[in-house]
Amino acid sequence: MRAVALYGALGSLVLTALATAPAGSATPPRAPGDPIPAEAPWSVPDDTTPEARGTAAAAARAAAKGITWGRCHKTEDLQKPVQCGTVSVPLDYAEPDGRKISLTVSRVRATAPQKERQGALVFNPGGPGASGMQFPLYAQLPGWQPVAKAYDFVGYAPRGVGRSAPLSCQSAAEFVKAPTNSPIHPDEEHKTLRKNRAKDYARGCSLHGGATLRHYTSLNNARDLDVLRAALGEKKLNFIGASYGSYFGALYASLFPGHVRRMVFDSAVNPDPAQIWYRNNLDQSRAFESRWADWRRWAAKHDDVYHLGRTQQEVLSSYEKARTRIERTPAGGKIGSAQLQSAFLKVGYYDAFWARRAYALSEYLRGNDKPLVEQAQPEAGSAEAEENANAVYTAVECNDAAWPTDWRVWDEDNTRLARTAPFETWDNAWMNLPCAYWTEPRQKPLDVRTAAGVLPPVLILAAERDAATPYAGALELQRRLTGASLVTERRSGTHGIGGGDNACINRHWETYLLTGRTPGHHAACGPHTEPKPEKEAQQERRDRRAIPRPVI
Repeated sequence: MRAVALYGALGSLVLTALATAPAGSATPPRAPGDPIPAEAPWSVPDDTTPEARGTAAAAARAAAKGITWGRCHKTEDLQKPVQCGTVSVPLDYAEPDGRKISLTVSRVRATAPQKERQGALVFNPGGPGASGMQFPLYAQLPGWQPVAKAYDFVGYAPRGVGRSAPLSCQSAAEFVKAPTNSPIHPDEEHKTLRKNRAKDYARGCSLHGGATLRHYTSLNNARDLDVLRAALGEKKLNFIGASYGSYFGALYASLFPGHVRRMVFDSAVNPDPAQIWYRNNLDQSRAFESRWADWRRWAAKHDDVYHLGRTQQEVLSSYEKARTRIERTPAGGKIGSAQLQSAFLKVGYYDAFWARRAYALSEYLRGNDKPLVEQAQPEAGSAEAEENANAVYTAVECNDAAWPTDWRVWDEDNTRLARTAPFETWDNAWMNLPCAYWTEPRQKPLDVRTAAGVLPPVLILAAERDAATPYAGALELQRRLTGASLVTERRSGTHGIGGGDNACINRHWETYLLTGRTPGHHAACGPHTEPKPEKEAQQERRDRRAIPRPVI
């Protein structure tokens, strides 16, 4: 599933290994403590490939041209002092003089005197399929202001996203069609329905994307990042990659280690090639089950407020009662069990949603469905952006690596996993199933790694109970990027923690970005403060003070 970091007032992002390898897998995943195999040694990045030469040529052109900054397009909803522009990149880096596409870029200048500024800081919030165009607005958030003094905040929409050569696979109206139901334990009839829907979606991507579809990849996202660096006039890159952004940031560090100045991996994807992407999604579904239980325990602790049950099992019974009722009669005529599931999935990403969802569920069971309908229905006017984001997600993940093409593998793996992790397993499988019927060429994932002394110090941030990017991924990334420093938020599971509510995390994060110093191999922080139970009116007042963030 897509994973996007949510910062600010609404929250501070595909992925731990299964006990057994998925059916049909040739190589079992390594346990977190196992060493990297000797038969896959690190080597100097190959700069003789057509793609490497094409990236160098495109970066040179971008450096000479720069970016013409001006007013932002009205669809970006970005006002002065934020500025926008575009960067031209090759569609195919093996043919740098061929077709070009334009990436939209945004920035707000650093506020410190010129002599104290440290250049541009580029941000990607994850996905694949999320836009970082709103990143300049982060400069207004208290947790980000010290960094915003020193750096220009630069956001951009990766290829395929927003106005950056947008990709689509079906009509927006069809994509957000509701109400729909999605059983936790689907029967054969529903499985057949979803298989056919996945085949149709994959065909739609091929039809709409045409010859361009194969070029939406993580490797091209990393190459685009180097062209953007050059266009900004930066000899070396300062970058924050959250969730999926950490993955193509890791690709960048492997491909262009000499171009890195500062790099933060916030909520890191497991970059092991064997995990990209099928196993990572299975691992993510397992991790969401634990995080779902965290929310239920919290709701049970506040039964005096929400009356959902005094134990997590009783809270689960309340949720299942609502789910069963909604499958029979959609809430407000708009919300089926699929929309309910999508809304409650956010409690697994961000505990900033815990109180709102508990209130909505409590009110629904009392006969008031308005809060639940308001929280679960698609945001007005968002259908086109949601379909676009999903199309890019699908294209990138399906193109990046091999996926099982035998339905029996998917069925066996997800049926087994759903016995112990039913909350998100099948919905996650349905989201990725188009990759089983993908007709574009599959890439071989890059073996992310750097040797000692090749890469400057980099910083990894991870929450121990993060479900979208399980903690094992951060440990794996640290092993592969020699010398990387890891900062852990203990007993917490919020997705995207830099610049958030934990002062200890922020001290390490700010120190690194402002001075380049890391806390050594590993540092640990306690959890941020647990959410307080709130009624809807309180939460709505706080939300209105929040800066809008992309949420997927």
